[in-house]
Amino acid sequence: MLEKREFYINGEWVASQGGKDHHVIDPSTEEPCAVITLGTEADANAAVAAAKAAFPGWMSTPVEERIALIEKLIQVYESKGEEMAQAISVEMGAPIDMARTQQVGAGVYHLKNFVKAAKDFQFIKPLGDHAPNDRIIHEAVGVATLITPWNWPMNQVTLKVGAAAVAGCTMILKPSEESPLDAMLFAEMMDEAGFPKGVFNLVNGDGVGVGTVLTGHPDVDMVSFTGSSRAGRLISKNAAETLKRVHLELGGKGANIVFDDADEKAVKRGVLHMMNNTGQSCNAPSRMLVQRGIYDKAVEEAQAVAESVTVGPASAEGRHIGPVVNELQWNKIQDLIQKGIDEGARLIAGGTGRPEGFNKGFYVRPTVFADVNNDMTIAREEIFGPVLSMIPFDTEEEAVQIANDTVYGLTNYVQTQDGGRANRVSQQLRSGMVELNGQSRGAGAPFGGMKQSGNGREGGVWGIEDFLEVKSVSGWAAE
Repeated sequence: MLEKREFYINGEWVASQGGKDHHVIDPSTEEPCAVITLGTEADANAAVAAAKAAFPGWMSTPVEERIALIEKLIQVYESKGEEMAQAISVEMGAPIDMARTQQVGAGVYHLKNFVKAAKDFQFIKPLGDHAPNDRIIHEAVGVATLITPWNWPMNQVTLKVGAAAVAGCTMILKPSEESPLDAMLFAEMMDEAGFPKGVFNLVNGDGVGVGTVLTGHPDVDMVSFTGSSRAGRLISKNAAETLKRVHLELGGKGANIVFDDADEKAVKRGVLHMMNNTGQSCNAPSRMLVQRGIYDKAVEEAQAVAESVTVGPASAEGRHIGPVVNELQWNKIQDLIQKGIDEGARLIAGGTGRPEGFNKGFYVRPTVFADVNNDMTIAREEIFGPVLSMIPFDTEEEAVQIANDTVYGLTNYVQTQDGGRANRVSQQLRSGMVELNGQSRGAGAPFGGMKQSGNGREGGVWGIEDFLEVKSVSGWAAE
């Protein structure tokens, strides 16, 4: 079993000041795969002090030098891709092939997009022709607490670290204690890339302990958090005492609106998207709204596609889905599947219990419910597992009403070959992102939501701006 008890603070790997051991569980086997330390208030304070001391020098470092360090980080990251894939796979259950491509790939993708965005970003620019001696300066917010989840660990770590580094912020990363191994490897990469001491720090811990200290610390200037809406509310309240900036990327309950003229792959695409990463994605299309004329056919197809999805250990190669991350999540998903049955939804694939052939591991049967209405629990709550709810609708107006009838507003999806309708509906959907006809958003597109899906945006120019203050200066001298 791996022993990873130290923290990365001020450019050194150091022992905790009184922390306690925590076992990282392999969800495929339910056995411990590593032991880390859950830090203390003293550990968090040490990391904040290091970041605060490093901030003036890092903020004043020319952006070209900051970019060069990120480019070096990309080289180091790519050289350790297999090691990163193995860490992610064992700690949170992503099948190894998926870990190598999607999980690890997301990290390098975002870092490269930040480099591109940074090279074109004007940190100092004129206000306008009407005020030739006014300048708008974008400067770093300051010390940033970064709290990342277990489901797409490198995706979230790089979205935060890359943007903060470009902006000139120093940072303390607290990864999820469920998936800390990838983040500790990433800290080694930051060190190898040559980032100055104190610019990047890592402290492991849980939300109640280290998380609470870091999000309320008076020397922390901003918090960037990805996780549940419940935790986001608690962080916002804790941070409010010091009026620090808080950016939140929270849950979702995405609607996938399938009109009767959708392309022939729309239903299959929607089911497979839902099952990807074992349903553990905040932007999963978990509600499939299908127009009445094609509803029965879509239900049959969704059933067949779900039944074709295989489940297997994270260590096995192939295109199966793995386990969910832990026992708590497994129990929550089982309860919600049962709730769907009890409330009268029609179970057409999957159901409660482990898939056939498994008596251990946090495996969930790929599950689809038909004849769901939007008042049912499974249509309201974020399940965070491989569970799809199908809801019929008649008109475009009804589809938009159902899609928007949720506390969340992260990603919605529209399937239609009528371009005018696609554009029209996308403008009416109350979500931070809309994807039309299976078309992925482009490199550097902003990621984030509305309503209880959070605030702020990650990725590209928008991600960098989240870590910047805007300063207005008059009387700028000509040089």
